[in-house]
Amino acid sequence: MQHNEPITLLRDCNAALIPDGTPINLEKDSVVYITQALGGSYTVNINGNLARVDSKDADALGFEVEEKSNESETVHELTGDGSVEESLIWDQLRTCYDPEIPIDVVELGLIYNCSVTPVEAGNQVDITMTLTAPGCGMGEFLAEDVRSKIYSLPNVTQVNVELTFDPPWNQTMMSEAARLQTGLY
Repeated sequence: MQHNEPITLLRDCNAALIPDGTPINLEKDSVVYITQALGGSYTVNINGNLARVDSKDADALGFEVEEKSNESETVHELTGDGSVEESLIWDQLRTCYDPEIPIDVVELGLIYNCSVTPVEAGNQVDITMTLTAPGCGMGEFLAEDVRSKIYSLPNVTQVNVELTFDPPWNQTMMSEAARLQTGLY
């Protein structure tokens, strides 16, 4: 996929303006440029503004839509002893990306806590995370991305994602690789 190639939308689709999260409708035949396509969502530039397009609307950009089951209809696979391998949770978290920065939430240092608690018929996963800026309107989008990806794991029946700004995020929380990638070292 070329990021500098114009893409003409094949149909209307919903998006969210970055960084405030305001919902907008991108109209069919509008021209957009993809600036980031990571973790299943797309960040597009339309008329000088950035917007996040969810994976369910990938077909509007000319890409295949990945089938996802509705969380309320999902029958969770219970395997083995019913436990959740924490490394799988961290692997899923590494597929969640800030819509403005092409780095996953783990490498950015946005995940403050991850815990698993056995509950009746499965496990509850509690995630405490932050954002790079307290006023960022994309927080709920990121939290929902985290929630849905963790919820898809075997033996996970509940996921709670709490956004916090205490302590406030700063660049020293990023991994060394992330700091090198962004030039913030």
